Amino acid sequence: MAQQHLDPTDPRSRHAGPAPTGDALAGYLRTQATEFLRALRLHRETGSGANGSEASAEAARALRRSARRISASLHTFQPLLDTDWCEGMRPELAWVSGTLAMEHAYTSRLERLLSALHRLSGSTAFPAQATEPAAGPRAGAQSGPTAAQERGNLTVGAAKAGALLDRQLTLARTRAHSTALQALGSSRFHAVADKVAVLASEVPLTTTAAATDLAPHAAAAEERLRDAVAALPLVTAGSPYNAAALTHGLSPDTVPHPQDAPWHQVRLLLRLHRYAREALSGPQGNAVVDLRLLSAGQALNRHRDASEAAAAAAQAARTPRIAPATAYALGVLHADQRHEVEAARFAFQQSWQKEAVSTR
Repeated sequence: MAQQHLDPTDPRSRHAGPAPTGDALAGYLRTQATEFLRALRLHRETGSGANGSEASAEAARALRRSARRISASLHTFQPLLDTDWCEGMRPELAWVSGTLAMEHAYTSRLERLLSALHRLSGSTAFPAQATEPAAGPRAGAQSGPTAAQERGNLTVGAAKAGALLDRQLTLARTRAHSTALQALGSSRFHAVADKVAVLASEVPLTTTAAATDLAPHAAAAEERLRDAVAALPLVTAGSPYNAAALTHGLSPDTVPHPQDAPWHQVRLLLRLHRYAREALSGPQGNAVVDLRLLSAGQALNRHRDASEAAAAAAQAARTPRIAPATAYALGVLHADQRHEVEAARFAFQQSWQKEAVSTR
């Protein structure tokens, strides 16, 4: 008899034994609350100087991870929890996670943009330069100097563009670091920490939660994700080099690309779905790792990073009285990051279309 392999998205493969109920949710929330308190203690012990130590940064990331999971569980399984308590905790946890994320976001954004500038201004010739000699001396004489001049402008402008981005994003990172320190020392954060400390020992479940199956609520989160993915232009994203991400690239509007918003929403819904799967596995965290969801989430993370990096390059290009070579380099950098957005969409489309194989 052929051996059956369960679909990783099948509820039967997520847990063994009886269906998880409110008790499993309570155990999961207590575990995440304990992780939050442990990370908070580590953050206080490691201290935080002007830039923060590596241990302090890791503690901040752990705080964000546990805060996201608690907040996501309160969103997905709210019918099993005290409504007023959930409505009061969710925005506070989102505030904690968002505030602590800003410093890391600015740091990684600067590294991404400087790395792209270094790559774009390297010694590698343009593809046109590699093919022009075969077109004859006359064609090379006409187009060769133009390509060399563009390379020279990019190289000269890249240094100034990098310095401009470094000033702007370093200042933003420093302000985000100060904001995070102020937030961690505020009475608002202490109130959140006190509530999480109570959560570590007492979860405010409803009277019927102990007998309520978690699977329908997790399935609803998955259905919301599938509906959001169905609304994405996956057919276009499935075509490499479709240039859809460059649409409205020259728009004077300073708001983020409106076409990116649905993809960002899918990223958040995918995270809710992943955390719901974790809650189904109970406090021991024995959830089956779905490589399809993992790769799709990584692609959406790259999409967000590239989108925000492109917006930062466009914002820097709006700086008054910058040199034309600097503006040109920032324009090339913006286009490069929008191409990265397009590549991330293609990677997500490829990952999502890989439906898990089941022999049920």
